[in-house]
Order: sequence, then C-alpha cells, then structure tokens
Amino acid sequence: MTEWWRSPAAGVRRWLEHRVRERITTRGLLFLSAALLVGGAGFASGNNLLFLLLAAMLSVLLVSSFISRIGIAGLELEIHLPEHVCARQPAPARLVLRNSKKRMPSFSIRLAGAGTEVFAADLYFPVIPGGAAVETTVEARFPRRGLHAEDSFLFSTAFPFGFAERRARVTMRQDVLVYPSIEPQPGFELLLAEVHGDAETLFRGLGHDFYRIRPYIPFESARHVDWRVTAHTGELQVREFAREQEHLLTLVLDLEAADAERAWFERAVECCAYLAWRMAQRGARIRFRSQNWETLVPVENDVYAILKYLALVEPRRRAAPVRPLDEPSVSVVFSASPARLEECGWVGARIVSPGHWATGEPAARAD
Repeated sequence: MTEWWRSPAAGVRRWLEHRVRERITTRGLLFLSAALLVGGAGFASGNNLLFLLLAAMLSVLLVSSFISRIGIAGLELEIHLPEHVCARQPAPARLVLRNSKKRMPSFSIRLAGAGTEVFAADLYFPVIPGGAAVETTVEARFPRRGLHAEDSFLFSTAFPFGFAERRARVTMRQDVLVYPSIEPQPGFELLLAEVHGDAETLFRGLGHDFYRIRPYIPFESARHVDWRVTAHTGELQVREFAREQEHLLTLVLDLEAADAERAWFERAVECCAYLAWRMAQRGARIRFRSQNWETLVPVENDVYAILKYLALVEPRRRAAPVRPLDEPSVSVVFSASPARLEECGWVGARIVSPGHWATGEPAARAD
C-alpha cells in the first residue's frame, strides 16, 4: 500500500543529490539557530549591539560559503586503470587530483564514489596546493563484465568553519572494458581437472627427439627455452623436438539461450574465461568458437582476445549450431540445448548444460 510514494520520494532524493550543491551541517544549523535568536532578541529589545552581532554572524556565513565555493572550484580528476580488468576482482586504480587554480590552494577536500559500487573508498586530502596535483591509489571492483562508462565521483568540503558542506559531482566519461571473472567457482576446478586429464590421455606418446634450436615465438610455452644458447646469443632460443605438439583445447560457447537461462549463460561465460585463462597459462593451444567469432591461441591471438570477446558477448534467441572440426582436440561445449549437439557430431566432447553445476557431477560426454 505504501509503494506509490516510494518511487517519487526516491526520485526527489536523487534530484536533490544532483542539484543541491550545498548541505547544511549540524554545526551550521546550530549557528543559524543562534543567529535567529540574536536577531529576535535584537528586534525585541532594539539593542544595536545585537544587530551588530547578527550582522557579523551573517557575514561569517557568507564568507564561509564563498571560501568553500572557491576551494572546490577548479579541481580536475584523472583516473588510470590497468589495461586488463576482471569482474569482481580488485584492480588498482591511480587517481590524480589536480588543482588548476595557480595560486589558490584547496583545503579539506573529500572524494568518494557517487552512486556506484566500483569505487567504495572515501578519500580525504587536507590541502592541495595551487597548480599542484596529488596522486593516490584506490581499489576498484567492477561487479559485472561488459563496457562500463560514466562513473561518477563526488567532491565535498566543509572548509573553513564546517557550517555547510559544499559538493560537486564529476562524471568520468571513460569506457572501461571489464572481462568476466577468472576466479574459480564451484565446479570450475573439477571441469579443469577433467579437461587436463583428457588432454594428457589424448596427446600422450608425443615424440621427444631433439630436432633443432630456433628463436622463441611470442606467447608460446617457455618450458623448452634453452637458457645456455639464449645467454650465448642474447635472444630467447627454444629447443624444438620432433613431432612436438601442444595440447589443443576447443571451447565452444553456444549463443542460443532463452531469457530464463540468462543466469546460466553468464556462468558459462565465466567458466569459458576460467578454462581459457588456466589452460593458456599451462601452454596449451586453445581454439575458441561461437556462432559469430572464432580464434586460435596463441597462433592468431593471445588469450586476452578471448576475454575481450567474452566481456561483450550476449545470448541469442536463435542461433545455428556450431559443428565440430576434423582435428584432434579436447572439446568442451557450453550449450543450453545439449540435445541438438548430438545431430552435429560432437562425439566425445564434454557438454556443459544448465543442469551441470546443479548436480555437481562431471560434465557429460556426447555419445
């Protein structure tokens, strides 16, 4: 019965937060009350001394408001985030607060995130000299994957007397691409162990006969680096063996998912990111495929290309099934409709469907 007034009240509160730039503090209310009492006593008694005292008190209020307004004006904020940021993981953000006023310092400045969960820290700067800049590092934590833009910050100061807190909102119009979380969740590590075991079984018996020394290729495994030859030549050199082949993992993300399966799709995206990241760290080759994009790591791209795609991918109501390639690999297919995969020939692949994590059992294999 009370829901009808909650939305308007929340709207008025948000409007006040955006429009009202000065908030009277408890100290300011007490001072105003004292000024009103002095004024009332002056009018009642006709005492000129009380009128002088009232004028002095009102002057103090005006001067306080003027100084706080000058102090908060001319402040510029820069934020520098790492190149790679994952959801729900702390990322160090470097904040640079610059005072563009050449001679006028700013005192008692507070900086906090406004209406966002990304920056929860409340920073305090006692003084920012004129024309100077101060730097600090805070922890940024983005709650979800995707493209984040227009994060807001709130400057505030109660200098000099604390009668009122003057505020100024700053919006950072900076696009930040946030990858899915690559931290393990329940069931992720079990699936990783299954995939690693399948790879060891499929690719066992590889040759180990020495073939040649060759230059190191970016993004490949460093386990065969010949450090003696590297020290002699000054460049990274790798010992290559006959018939050597890294494990190949095929990750397939089926984009067809209904609205009711959105939560599962988000978890499937994070599991894809987790497997791609962990297997890339182990030096495996990874072929990632979906209905609208595919790549081979590290031949065509690095693992960050997969994470960038997963950061922006969205489910579809209809999508043609992805068919397997004729190459030896360990395949993991994430699909909300596993029944249609049997018609596509995904024999031996591990299928992760909406009911997989609920049971806690190993991923089923397609027959």
